[in-house]
Amino acid sequence: MKKILILLTIALMFAYTHSVSADDMLQIKGSDTLINLVQRLAERYMEKNGGKYIAVTGGGSGTGIAALINGKCDIANASRLIKSKEIEQANSVNVDPKRVVVAVDGLSVIVSKDNPIDKLTMDELGKIFRGEVTNWQEFGGKNMPITLYGRQSNSGTFDFFREVVLKGDYSPKMNRMNGNAQIVEAIKQDASGIGYVGVGYVKNANGVTVMRVASRAGADYASPLSAQDVKSGKYPIARPLNQYINGTPKGAAKDFILFELSEEGQRIVEEEGFFVLPNEYVEFNRNSMGL
Repeated sequence: MKKILILLTIALMFAYTHSVSADDMLQIKGSDTLINLVQRLAERYMEKNGGKYIAVTGGGSGTGIAALINGKCDIANASRLIKSKEIEQANSVNVDPKRVVVAVDGLSVIVSKDNPIDKLTMDELGKIFRGEVTNWQEFGGKNMPITLYGRQSNSGTFDFFREVVLKGDYSPKMNRMNGNAQIVEAIKQDASGIGYVGVGYVKNANGVTVMRVASRAGADYASPLSAQDVKSGKYPIARPLNQYINGTPKGAAKDFILFELSEEGQRIVEEEGFFVLPNEYVEFNRNSMGL
């Protein structure tokens, strides 16, 4: 609904001004995990800067990066790192993808409030999503089958979770959903379900339990809702949330990115349920792009 409202607002701007073309707008596309956050940042930026227009759409990290390579957007939102083959494709058409980190996510594993299981290890999660364990009774829960909910293959979250947690392939029985919000709603209605979503989608969500996760058997369990657990690395499924642009940022793209990284922008990051940048990413942005 929020996506529809911001696009409607932009359409009304077109209708009333008759002077704003697509070429005059900053085009941002990609990650579903980032879409609500970047839409909120864009709304605030436009409120502060009359005459500046930003269009924010989703489609997944892969879709955003492809749009950047094809010259269809100015900034690509990505919840994963760009792949080597994507860099090669970009370079072949004289596009030089540069990365900036705008927030930190504690990728969250969720189950229904009706499920008594509230903690798992990384190994157990891998077995669940690979389809090697199919009943909650295996973990001391109810005798009911495990229903899997995940993202589609164009999603950066799909790739990240597969690489970091599964270290293998997803079960063919996993329900592949279009976005984080869909997974949250599905889990609310399915006592046997388990899924993964960005932390910004669960901080105020009712009807779900956010799992505590341990990096290995015998290690302490940590929560993605804890800034300390995420920033210290104790929570094992934390990740940076990125944007890619073509070359060194300049003009409207640079101005907006600087707003995202500003004190006000980072307050919005926290308000949307994610985590502000630790020093290592502040330094990364400064060193890689002079921001």
